Amino acid sequence: MPDAERVQPAGPPPARPSTTRARQDLLSRTALGVFGLNGRFLALSEELARPAGLTAARWQVLGAVLQEPLPVAGIARAMGITRQSVQRIADLLAAQGLAEYVPNPAHRRAKLLRPTEAGRAAIARIGPSHAALATALAAQLGDEAFEETVRTLDRLAAALDALLPEAASD
Repeated sequence: MPDAERVQPAGPPPARPSTTRARQDLLSRTALGVFGLNGRFLALSEELARPAGLTAARWQVLGAVLQEPLPVAGIARAMGITRQSVQRIADLLAAQGLAEYVPNPAHRRAKLLRPTEAGRAAIARIGPSHAALATALAAQLGDEAFEETVRTLDRLAAALDALLPEAASD
């Protein structure tokens, strides 16, 4: 096939888009890529969490309070989702005995959520499969590219927070 007729594969966009339209395309591709990755991560998380008797959402909320108890609003901010959805999941975790509410010395009404021993045990059951997935992903990407991916996502999140400060504080 002559060069003029050859279909070029979709490669990376120009390093420095010079037009507003090119930047819009980059934003759209980034958003669609992140949305697609979110779906894949949620599906994988459901698979990893299921043997521990959790859902991906319950795993996320428990994971947010493993290091320190947090109020529901703090968990929601860290996860970038609504307080109401975290409240619903936190209440389910408490009803299952996987988490509990404890007094918050900083706020009389906003109790802190913390995992129970049963909640920590459920998270621990996910550990081996989580480690295996991390190892497999690192093998696919390479450690350096895996680390750069995390740095790039951190920079993207910080840039979006800077542009939309009210969304970061909800």
